[in-house]
Amino acid sequence: MPAVHPDPEFRAIRQHLREAMRARRAALPACERLDAGHALAQQLALLPALDRAHSLAGYFACAGELPLHEVPGLCRACGIDYLLPVLGRGRLLRFARWQTGATLVGNRYGIPEPDVPEDDLLAPAALDLVLVPLLAFDRTGMRLGSGGGYYDASFAMLARQRRPARPWLCGVAYAFQEVEPAHPALQAQVWDVRLDAVLTEREIILCTQAPACTTG
Repeated sequence: MPAVHPDPEFRAIRQHLREAMRARRAALPACERLDAGHALAQQLALLPALDRAHSLAGYFACAGELPLHEVPGLCRACGIDYLLPVLGRGRLLRFARWQTGATLVGNRYGIPEPDVPEDDLLAPAALDLVLVPLLAFDRTGMRLGSGGGYYDASFAMLARQRRPARPWLCGVAYAFQEVEPAHPALQAQVWDVRLDAVLTEREIILCTQAPACTTG
């Protein structure tokens, strides 16, 4: 059974790691971010799950996140629908098809999301492949997010399934965001949903294989 850590010390450890990773991302020059985004798209093109996907959800990069600027074009070339997350009620995400240049509006956090009718939104379970932003990760598929819990809540159904399952969850991060599996900030919690893989600008890490393997 995963541990539950409501105590202030555990929260402080996680917050310290979040702040450290945010600072490292923010310090990256724009040219390095763009180069990383180009390399990330090349890694994604090699991901076996991409060959089976009809839909892929990305994210709009903010606050120094690894950019996905080449991913919509890759999806278009492969005949794959590209989607972006839209905040729903509570902590649940839904997803909207999006093409470069289509209208975006800021959500309650100021993050751009597609401006589409509610009837056009897809549920998380309808997706094939999801690129998940994060602040830190390890090779077992544990992820430290920003603290909102949106991805864990939206894909909670995967915690009850044998993995890998549909949709495939693939974290996206700079290589420096990796931490050791024993890092105290990434101790498993009851609400955590593990990643199937992580893509960095350097490699593909397949987390659900035992042991985790890499193509880098």
